Amino acid sequence: MGWVETLSNTVIQCRQYSDAHPLMLEGIKDRVLYVLKLYDKIDPEKLSVNSHFMKDLGSDSLDQVEIIMAMEDEFGFEIPDTDVEKLMCPQEIVDYIADKKDVYE
Repeated sequence: MGWVETLSNTVIQCRQYSDAHPLMLEGIKDRVLYVLKLYDKIDPEKLSVNSHFMKDLGSDSLDQVEIIMAMEDEFGFEIPDTDVEKLMCPQEIVDYIADKKDVYE
């Protein structure tokens, strides 16, 4: 339950419902791979959950920043710069998001 104040300073009680489905590990993985496949500098044929962005996919540090920004947009939260350097493959991003969103299967 939440509280809403109207223009006449009357406070009313209201329910808030979320349309979002709960995150599942497989869903996070699918969304991460989908976002990466949309990135024009990544060859979808070479992409797997264990592909290293720089070694396997030929990405550079600027690409890494763009990838992380796309993940932030997709999942709705900011990834601190100190964590970005640890996220070098899709599986690491999946694990990171699952940890931050408390998703355990």
